[in-house]
Amino acid sequence: MHPFHLAFPVDDLHKARAFYGGLLGCPEGRSSDEWIDFNLYGHQIVAHLAKGGAVNDPQNEVDGKQVPVRHFGIVLSMPEWQEMADKLKAAGIQFVIEPYIRFKGEVGEQATMFFLDPSGNAIEFKAMAHPDRLFAK
Repeated sequence: MHPFHLAFPVDDLHKARAFYGGLLGCPEGRSSDEWIDFNLYGHQIVAHLAKGGAVNDPQNEVDGKQVPVRHFGIVLSMPEWQEMADKLKAAGIQFVIEPYIRFKGEVGEQATMFFLDPSGNAIEFKAMAHPDRLFAK
């Protein structure tokens, strides 16, 4: 496996640490006064302090929902996805798109949910009904 690397802007490193490290359970790696590395299921995501830099971009319609164009996330197993959905609901997270199954009965059937981090970055956690079809057309 080749880990993916993603850097993204945040406006408060303390809130980012509590959200990614605490709520989402991402182990923290190296950090400074300007950035924090997190391990998101084996992938390196880096929260960089950029006051005012984390803003919501336009949205596109997908399966009748308005999906934030700029977002990132992870593809989980169905049980992991359900566990995370339950955890986020219990924590009172306000969803951009509530957890649900989209593309029912189609090749790309998947569970999905969208939510924002404290800086407004959109995150999608999904799980495929048939993981072997992640890239199927």
